[in-house]
Amino acid sequence: MNLEDQIGALEAGVDQLIQVAAAAPAAQSAEPASVAIEQPAVIPETSADAVTEQPAGVNTPVEAAETAVAIPSHDDDATAETSAPDSETAVAVAEAETADATAAEPPTLQVGRPSQNEITMTIGGQTVSLHPMQVGQLIEELANARASMLPEPPPDIPPGWRFASTRNPVMAVQKQSNGDRLLVMRHTGHGWVPFTFSPDMVIQMYMMLTQR
Repeated sequence: MNLEDQIGALEAGVDQLIQVAAAAPAAQSAEPASVAIEQPAVIPETSADAVTEQPAGVNTPVEAAETAVAIPSHDDDATAETSAPDSETAVAVAEAETADATAAEPPTLQVGRPSQNEITMTIGGQTVSLHPMQVGQLIEELANARASMLPEPPPDIPPGWRFASTRNPVMAVQKQSNGDRLLVMRHTGHGWVPFTFSPDMVIQMYMMLTQR
């Protein structure tokens, strides 16, 4: 087929299309509404097929509802898991505040005597039991430390002073190179208590002890 024949065939096809387009409105107006009745029957079938053949990965309205129900359950678990650490944190904060309040208070010393040969000392909730030798060592350590502290003990005997005296104590005397006398007396409570006397003080002590 040559070019002219092809052009003629195309023109004929175009004329047929124009005729068909012009005749379609007349045919629709002349025929009863059977076509309109058949089309709704096809649309529901097509819609049903489309829903049935829908891929599994696409959420249907029912699946979306199930997902919406499942999500709050996970949120509840997350809330429960979050509330537990919060309560533990609150308890830890309360304990820390109690510890700070306890640390702010100065520790007190409590002395007990559960038996004749035992003394207990409690400081800051810690209790230590001391026996006679340990008590003597503690007295010596405290006496040596107190000797260098200020203020010094009162120069006069305070009223209501409680003391335990030792009758006829064991004594030891030693002469110093500068003429002083070292007098060490054994007290039943304080242990060996040393005193140093100058020559003048020795004379005064002698006069005090011998006067009637």
